[in-house]
Amino acid sequence: MQKPVVFGILSTAKIGLNKVIPAFLKSDRIRVKGIASRTLESAQAAVDKLGLEQAYGSYEDLLADPEIEAIYNPLPNHLHVPLTLQAAEAGKHVLCEKPMALNAAEIDALEEAARSVHIMEAFMVRHSLQWQKARDLIRDGAIGAPHMIQSYFSYENLDPDNIRNKVEWGGGGLMDIGCYCIVAGRYFFEAEPLRAVSLVKRSEIFGTDVVASGLLDFGQGRQLSFTVSTEAGRSQTINVFGQTARLNLPIPFNQPVTTPSRVVIDNGATLDGHEAIVHTLPVADQYQLMGEAFAAAIRGEASLPYGMADARRNMKILDALFASERSGGWAEIA
Repeated sequence: MQKPVVFGILSTAKIGLNKVIPAFLKSDRIRVKGIASRTLESAQAAVDKLGLEQAYGSYEDLLADPEIEAIYNPLPNHLHVPLTLQAAEAGKHVLCEKPMALNAAEIDALEEAARSVHIMEAFMVRHSLQWQKARDLIRDGAIGAPHMIQSYFSYENLDPDNIRNKVEWGGGGLMDIGCYCIVAGRYFFEAEPLRAVSLVKRSEIFGTDVVASGLLDFGQGRQLSFTVSTEAGRSQTINVFGQTARLNLPIPFNQPVTTPSRVVIDNGATLDGHEAIVHTLPVADQYQLMGEAFAAAIRGEASLPYGMADARRNMKILDALFASERSGGWAEIA
């Protein structure tokens, strides 16, 4: 095994402190050296809490550290492209939180940088054992030909200071959690949508989309419908409906790291589902698996799982949903 990839973390964002860094610390493929924040005091507090080596009082100080090989960028959405570019110019590989940009056009700025370093969108769900098992079952015909995917994802966040409630920073439900539902459609259909239509309710206070539903047409009769909300009780699910059965992922996005995840196949023989087949997966941390996949690409042991072309497709779909909101009709996806 080659030496661990040395990571630096840009900012003390909660997703990093609570999810990503603890996952990376479990891996022998990754070494998290330190955290950068806008103040040294904030960075030091996070470093002390997690038992890391070094705190940096600015993002530039971290990027100037020659030992740092890769960056995890969980900054607010409007800073994803600028800081990813800055890191790439410093010769660092970048694992950037989703969504990669504010729109598809912004991703073009990353194209040149991605030729010299690896840049990958941090969609941890693509690396989860649950999602991989579900796709294998679909490929093997466990539900017949997949026709429909339905997904729901919600939480309540009324904090005016939270970045998810700042529309100018790329806040709102579609950007924060709708992107997961979109990826689910692309991942399980293994296809790209042709057009999209949306129905959106915006906050009178924040201006962000607080309830948003989308319908994506994948052609050949295949469709993804989803609803996301930042002003509803916490819930999440994915159902893939095939010709002969339904596949359900009970906790598809925030999978627990201490208990097994499940994939349920129900052919409808009993409406209460007591004859459904349950596939139980080993306990695993999807964030750890994501980090290790990125580290393997950096070390040349595997190809990068997905890159700029994939990120652009995600953003074009989001762009189409916002265009549909403005027009009130279908929006084509180039």
